[in-house]
Amino acid sequence: MSTQMQYAREGAITKEMRVVAESEGLTPEFVRDEIAKGTLLICANVNHKNLKPIGIGVATRCKINANIGNSSLRSDAACELKKLNTALKYGADAVMDLSTGTDINKIRQVIIDNSPAPVGTVPMYQAVELVENVEDLTVDQMFGVIETQAKQGVDFMTIHAGLLRAHVPLACKRTTGIVSRGGALLAQWMNKNDKENPFYTHFDRLLDICVEYDVSLSLGDGLRPGSLADASDAAQFAELKTLGELTKKAWARNVQVMIEGPGHIPFNEIEMNVKKEVELCHGAPFYVLGPIVTDIAAGYDHIASAIGGTMAAFHGVSMLCYVTPKEHLGLPDEDDVRQGVIAHKIAAHVADVARGRPNARDRDDAMARARYAFDWPRQFELALDPDRAREYHSTMNPSHNEGPSNFCSMCGPKYCAMKLSQAALDKNSSQE
Repeated sequence: MSTQMQYAREGAITKEMRVVAESEGLTPEFVRDEIAKGTLLICANVNHKNLKPIGIGVATRCKINANIGNSSLRSDAACELKKLNTALKYGADAVMDLSTGTDINKIRQVIIDNSPAPVGTVPMYQAVELVENVEDLTVDQMFGVIETQAKQGVDFMTIHAGLLRAHVPLACKRTTGIVSRGGALLAQWMNKNDKENPFYTHFDRLLDICVEYDVSLSLGDGLRPGSLADASDAAQFAELKTLGELTKKAWARNVQVMIEGPGHIPFNEIEMNVKKEVELCHGAPFYVLGPIVTDIAAGYDHIASAIGGTMAAFHGVSMLCYVTPKEHLGLPDEDDVRQGVIAHKIAAHVADVARGRPNARDRDDAMARARYAFDWPRQFELALDPDRAREYHSTMNPSHNEGPSNFCSMCGPKYCAMKLSQAALDKNSSQE
C-alpha cells in the first residue's frame, strides 16, 4: 500500500493533494512537494471512505481539532454523534475520539462513518480497557488495538512513543507530575514491568500498520507540562528530542508525522517552544493543546487556551487542539464543544490574518462592509457563529433580522456613529 508521502516522493499528485491545493489556494505541485519533505501532511486512511481531506502544515491555514468521546461514567453513541455534528457545524477541521468507556469500537465506527473530517484516536485508552491493571497489558494487545482502529478507518493516532524510562525521573521534580493520560499509563507500565516503552522498542511494527492503511502518526507529548511551573523543563524537551529521532524513522518508511506540543506554557515562552520543535523535529507540523497560558482560568480555560493558541499559530503551529470550558472540571457537553471550537477558530483565524495567508482577511473585509451597510443578514452569514450572533442581536432588534436597517444595534438612530459618519462623509464627498 502506498502512502500520501510515498506518492509525493514518487512525483505523483493524488486526488487528496488536489483537494487540499484547491481549498488552500495552492498549486498541487507545491502541496506534493511539502508532503514529500514532511512539512505538510494529509491524514487520509484508505478505509475512511467519506473523508474530505485537509492539509496540516505551516504552509496552510491553521487547523483546529475537537476532542470528543465517552468516558467510563457515560457511554452513548448518540450523544457522541451530536457532539461530532456540533463540532463540524461550527468549524472543527479534525476530531479525535478519546473514548475510554464501553462500546468503544461501536462509538468510533459511528464517528468515522459520519465524519468527513479526519478522525484521530489515542489507542492506549482502549488498550487499557482490556485488562484490570495497565501493567498486565501485553505488547500484542497494544498493537492489536492499533490495528483494529486502523482497519476501522482512523486517520491519525496519538502514540506516546517518545517517553522513555530515562525520562520518567525527570518528571519527579514537577509540581503536577505527568498529566498526559497516555503518558502516565505508559510510565506505570514501564515501572511495573521494568521494560522500555513498547512503542519505542517496537516502532517498526507500528510503522508497518501505518504503511498498510496510510495512518498518520501524531507523536504524543506524554511529558507535556500540566502547569506553568513545569513548562519548558528537562523532561519535556528530552521527550521532544526523542520524537525528532522517531520522526526521521517514520519518514524513512514514508509515514506522515505531526508532533504534539505542550499544554500549559507561559505566554512569553510560546515562541521559544515552537522554534524548539522545528529544530528538534526537523520542521514536522506542530499540533498543540492550547497552550493554556494561566493555571487559574477554571471554567474559562477555552479563553486561556485560545490566547496561547493565537500566539502559537502565529509562530508556525499547524493545528490547535481545542480546550473547552470544562477542561480540568468534567466531560464536555454539546455547548462546551461549541464554545471550544469557536474560541479556537478565532485563534486560528487571527493567526492566519497576521501571517498574511492568501485571502485570510477577505471575510473580515466583507464583514466590515456589511456593518457599514447595516446589512444584518450578511453579518450573520459571515460570523464564525451565525447562530449566536443572530440570537444576541434579535433580543434587542428583532426587526433587523429581516433585512438592512439604517442604524446600528447598540446606539439607536440618534447616536449611531456609522449613520452619522455616513451623512457627514456623503456631504463632504458631494462638496468635493
